[in-house]
Amino acid sequence: MQPAPLTLQSLPLFPLNTVLFPGGVLPLQVFEVRYLNMIATCHRTGAPFGVVALSSGHEVRTPTGPQEQLHTMGTLARITQMERPQPGLLMVQCGGEQRFHIDTLSRLPHGLWVADVSLLPSDDTIAIPADLRHAAESLRRVHAQLRTRTPQSNLPTDDDAAYNDCAWVANRWCELLPLPLSTRQQLMALGNPLVRLELVADLLERQQITPDH
Repeated sequence: MQPAPLTLQSLPLFPLNTVLFPGGVLPLQVFEVRYLNMIATCHRTGAPFGVVALSSGHEVRTPTGPQEQLHTMGTLARITQMERPQPGLLMVQCGGEQRFHIDTLSRLPHGLWVADVSLLPSDDTIAIPADLRHAAESLRRVHAQLRTRTPQSNLPTDDDAAYNDCAWVANRWCELLPLPLSTRQQLMALGNPLVRLELVADLLERQQITPDH
C-alpha cells in the first residue's frame, strides 16, 4: 500500500511564464500588491510558496486582460535572498524544491491564488548511463563557459555527484535550452528522471550540442 502523499493547505502561488525545476534558481522582481505581502511573509517565516506556469493569461494582471489559467503541477520555491531597493519593489532570489500537484485552487479577493496541494516524490537519484554521458559533459562545459563570462551569476558549483545525476543534469538543461513553455512543463512533470534525460539528450542532438561544440 502506497503511503498517502504529503499535502499543504492554502499554499500561496506565483503564476509565471516560466517553469521552476527542483534545484533551480529563480530571480523575481515583485511589485504587484497581491504578491508583496505574500513574499514578505514567506521571507519572514521561512515558508515556501508555489511557482506554477501559466497556461493562459499574463504575469501582471490588468483589468481588461484575459483570465489567468494555471497548469496543475508546480514547484515549491523558498526565498534565499531578498532586497527592497525602493518602496513597492522587492528583488528576490528563490530556490526550487519539491514538485506538487494542485488539488483545489481558489483566488482571494485581492487576486492572490492559493491552493491545497499534494507534494510529489522527489526524483530518484539515478546514475547517468554511458550512452547519455555526453549530456552531462556538455552541460559541465557550458557551465564553465558561463562562469568565465559572468562570474557573478548564480551557477551551480562544479560538483561531480551532481553531474552524474540524471534528474539534476536534465533539469539544468531544461533551464538552459530555448524550449517552449509547454515543453518545459511536460519535462518537469515527468516522474522518471532517466526518461527526462533521454528526452533532453534527443533535444541536444537535434540542436547539435555535443561536448565538442
